[in-house]
Amino acid sequence: MPLSRRKLMSTGLTAGLAGAVVPSMAAAKEHDHRALRHDPFKLGVASGDPSPDGFVLWTRLAPKPLSEDGLGGMPPYDYEVSWQLSTNETFTSLAATGSTVARVENAHSIHIEVSGMQPNRFYWYRFKVGRFVSPVARTRTAPAHDVLPSQLHMIFASCAQYEHGYFTAYRRMAAENPDLILHLGDYQYEYLKNTYVSPDGNIRDHEGPETETLADYRLRHAQYKSDEDLQAAHHVAPWLVVWDDHEVDNNWADEAHEKPEIPQPNFLERRKAAFRAYYENMPLRASSAPSGIDMQLYRRIRWGRLANFHMMDTRQYRSDQTCGDGWKNCPEAGDPARTITGTAQEQWLIDGFHNSDVRWDLLGQQVFFSQRTNDWGPVKLNSMDGWDGYLASRDRITSGWIDAGVRNPVVLTGDVHTAWANEIKADWEDPTTESVGVELVSTSVSTGGNGADSISADNPFVKSNPHLKFFNSQRGFVSTKIKPGELEASFIVVPKVTTTGSNAYVRAAFTIEDGDRTLYQTYDRPVDPETVREFNADDILEQTGEDADERI
Repeated sequence: MPLSRRKLMSTGLTAGLAGAVVPSMAAAKEHDHRALRHDPFKLGVASGDPSPDGFVLWTRLAPKPLSEDGLGGMPPYDYEVSWQLSTNETFTSLAATGSTVARVENAHSIHIEVSGMQPNRFYWYRFKVGRFVSPVARTRTAPAHDVLPSQLHMIFASCAQYEHGYFTAYRRMAAENPDLILHLGDYQYEYLKNTYVSPDGNIRDHEGPETETLADYRLRHAQYKSDEDLQAAHHVAPWLVVWDDHEVDNNWADEAHEKPEIPQPNFLERRKAAFRAYYENMPLRASSAPSGIDMQLYRRIRWGRLANFHMMDTRQYRSDQTCGDGWKNCPEAGDPARTITGTAQEQWLIDGFHNSDVRWDLLGQQVFFSQRTNDWGPVKLNSMDGWDGYLASRDRITSGWIDAGVRNPVVLTGDVHTAWANEIKADWEDPTTESVGVELVSTSVSTGGNGADSISADNPFVKSNPHLKFFNSQRGFVSTKIKPGELEASFIVVPKVTTTGSNAYVRAAFTIEDGDRTLYQTYDRPVDPETVREFNADDILEQTGEDADERI
């Protein structure tokens, strides 16, 4: 429950999953004599979902993160945890303090919703339990709703497969000191070790079995959160997170698991466990706490009069992928009854368009939005896992922002392990028509191994789809500078993830001008001969990641 600054200074704050009974602070103090012997902050700290007067602060106590029971080596007791919020990183000017109970049933995770802070400013925070103090991290509030900021530095990323490479991209994201970070899904992967093998070979091992139980998912999240590069990115800025498929099961859709032909009678229990572990390990508000197999993850974050972030969920409510999933020529993809968002979320999104009074409306979502046709075979093929498999759903969303007069619609996408820059067309079959929006697609943090550089114009998809303006299959992220008059997008690449410490560089940059749904390329780095590869029709799907997932 959000509290004012005055109450934060004088009241212990408790937080937990919706509907749970919260133990008293005295109950936690009864176990103070059972002092922790090892540092319980091995998973770092995080913040998220900023508002003009606050944000969420998160941590999870886990002195031994790789404990098989998923409880991080914590004793089976509740512990009192205190926290501090400061206007400087030396903590000589405290803005708020408080304490809460880290509960056994929540895997000792903590979600504190702070309110009463000043808009548009940075804060520093830390936690303490017993004699142990957490790392210090930075967060910030959003601008007041009626203020037009001069700039927002926002980074977005997706797809971090622990086995495929080091999380160097996260370290390079942290070095940019952004205001806000979006993670668009596949924060962790569910597979048993060496089930999903990178073309460059797996260099690290997943702990535990394929994730199916609550203990499995807790353990896997703990393994990922133990990565110091990932922690560094969490420690510099608040995050907005949404899931894709691998947080639960590859290519899941609503209540359908990946391969319906192979019975999985425990899938809904698996989904319930995955949702709970996801909430426990992410800086989300109590409004996103799961209830059984349901979780309210789509939400809207406003950044003054500059931007709306419509954070979407394209997994929980979607119609199952048609024609058996994969790349198909499938007339059923055009069925008006098919949806990738569900009716309620679609209406929420369109209502948001009509109520928008900001310069930039950004859709933070998971799968490829623009049409991407493979037409070099005997028939045209499209991916049934992306919006090409939900044509009416895409048309309704696009028409929604056109009808609402949205000033600058920009779709932000992850999932495909490659970077793209696309212009969204009202008529995909006529490349000369005016663009009605722009899509920016981030490559993966590590999934797929090192990848390779190439010349975009030589890519078969770019040749077949003129609205696709850029392609790259190296690892990295997208760094944006959002201003009232323009959005600058830089595609940052990390040439190697199979070794640590690789330097990052800008591979390409684009500008989107206010009121103009056109991509203007402002920078294109010559390909590096050591990383270049000429892509052809035989391997293009594998390099975009989707074919590799389908083979599992």
